[in-house]
Amino acid sequence: MNTPMTPAAPAAAPAGGVLLQPSRGRVIAITSGKGGVGKTFLSANLAAALTRRGLRVLVLDADLGLANLDVVLNLYPKLTLHDVFTGKCALDDAILKAPGGFSVLLAGSGMVEYSRLTPEVRDDFLRLMEQVVPRYDVVLLDTGAGISDVVLFTLSLASEILLVATPEPTSLTDAYATIKVLATQQGRQQVRLVVNQAVRPGDGRAITAQLQAVLNRFVGAALGGERSAGGAAVRLIHMGDIPVDKAVKEAVMRRQLLLLHTPGCPAALAVGQIAGRLVDTVLKAIA
Repeated sequence: MNTPMTPAAPAAAPAGGVLLQPSRGRVIAITSGKGGVGKTFLSANLAAALTRRGLRVLVLDADLGLANLDVVLNLYPKLTLHDVFTGKCALDDAILKAPGGFSVLLAGSGMVEYSRLTPEVRDDFLRLMEQVVPRYDVVLLDTGAGISDVVLFTLSLASEILLVATPEPTSLTDAYATIKVLATQQGRQQVRLVVNQAVRPGDGRAITAQLQAVLNRFVGAALGGERSAGGAAVRLIHMGDIPVDKAVKEAVMRRQLLLLHTPGCPAALAVGQIAGRLVDTVLKAIA
């Protein structure tokens, strides 16, 4: 995974291909097939949990059209990623310190020019990543939902994918579609899964097993089962469940991080456990 950064190569690569695997730091994309499943909530609180473990963390709001990380964190940025891309400000001027101690680079909402992947948008992102990745232990990309070309491109910049889903059938259907695209178009061999709003203990493991079986049957067969043992097209790794917890809604309504608002509640403890698993697996070399 630790291959050198090659800024010239991506220009000719397809939009869905794996374009950038930085040699320093780790880039984790937090995404979802369906909106409204808690992706940005997890991005912000996971960043706080990783910061508590001594890591230098940046959350980059990569949902350029419908950005809401600023709302979750109760921040009112004067300068955003749009200003960096247009040359109106330097990168350092747009990076803010968020509650929880981590850094954030926020995007403006309703940026129609960033709703599709143009060569300019692609090049802006690549230049940005080359600047920020060496400066942090972890860069979390809070992406848009779905499988648009912009979302797939931002996912291609990450060395790890953390997919958020809920037990609802629509969320699981969209999660399957996202994983299928990541396996077939980007050649992803594994995706890490977090199940939010879990009702019962063990829900996430059962859901992961069900999704894995469907992927093995349909996506694995389509790809010839050549990637891994057992014919699996892509391996799902269950990273944990976040239980239904009224404290989550209270923190969101107050525009506060759950880990600061109610640090001892079940959902906050679950986020902390997910952070620990990331450190023990993906981030162990730099923790």
